[in-house]
Amino acid sequence: MANTASARKRIRQTERRTERNQARKSRMRTFVKKVEVALAGGNKDDATAAFKAAQPEMQRAAGKGIIHRNTVARRLSRLNKRLKAMATATAT
Repeated sequence: MANTASARKRIRQTERRTERNQARKSRMRTFVKKVEVALAGGNKDDATAAFKAAQPEMQRAAGKGIIHRNTVARRLSRLNKRLKAMATATAT
């Protein structure tokens, strides 16, 4: 158990930050899931709209340090690749 006032404060801050970070990460996952559901459903317009909504949410998480920026870049790239593949498959 923390003995000093500063250590007790640090514990309180950590709890608040952890809660906030979990909420942000969960929100980001929800946005990504919406994109994946739209991609699986085959609806190009819904998938594009969901991707455009998910992109800033993921980048915001990277900016806050919730998830590494390279991880966000990789995931966005893969989602965009799947979106483009769906667009070309629909066009042909």
